Amino acid sequence: MTFSEENYLKSIYHLTAASETEVSTNAIAEIMETKASSVTDMLKKLAEKDLVNYKKYQGVSLTENGKLAAKMIVRKHRLWEVFLVEKLNFSWDEVHDIAEQLEHIKSEQLINRLDDFLGNPTEDPHGDPIPDANGRIIKIEKQLLSELEENQTGVCVGVKDTSSEFLKYLDKQGIALGSKIEFLSKESFDLSVKIKVNERELSISNKIASNLFVKLV
Repeated sequence: MTFSEENYLKSIYHLTAASETEVSTNAIAEIMETKASSVTDMLKKLAEKDLVNYKKYQGVSLTENGKLAAKMIVRKHRLWEVFLVEKLNFSWDEVHDIAEQLEHIKSEQLINRLDDFLGNPTEDPHGDPIPDANGRIIKIEKQLLSELEENQTGVCVGVKDTSSEFLKYLDKQGIALGSKIEFLSKESFDLSVKIKVNERELSISNKIASNLFVKLV
């Protein structure tokens, strides 16, 4: 596959994982930042390779071959993110763009050795699951911080927004994977949330609380 074909597969994989339904060409065009006509041309190529199910004016879904191929791209991306953070001391807000380049390396042997070298991690630095060599994914029970009730406590296990700006904001607030977060109260007016992290109370917006995944403890 070309780099472009791999990027399309990965984008369709993320879109279908989020909605669990077929996705539109317009949704793909938006995430790929291109024209719908260009998406249509690419979908025809991917359909010829038995990687997507595509019919004009209908939604798009991945075939079983397409799902596995997409998972392998995601696997490489997330393993490289772990490597960059754990071995080269990059911060979690720096690694996405670099991993975007490294994910296109073709050597399966290299990726499997990288996986073993890192101790076969199941999550990337942002808390997203890493598929194993067979495409299996260990799912984590999690919910958004904004969904917690007063006086509940959770451990941060992931982020919905992986933008550099959001991750840098979390760093400033001392919130990271593994942070224990006590949900103190929610304002009915703007749905902002008061939390306690590292023995420090702070107020965060509903937008921030809606982009943090936690596991109840």
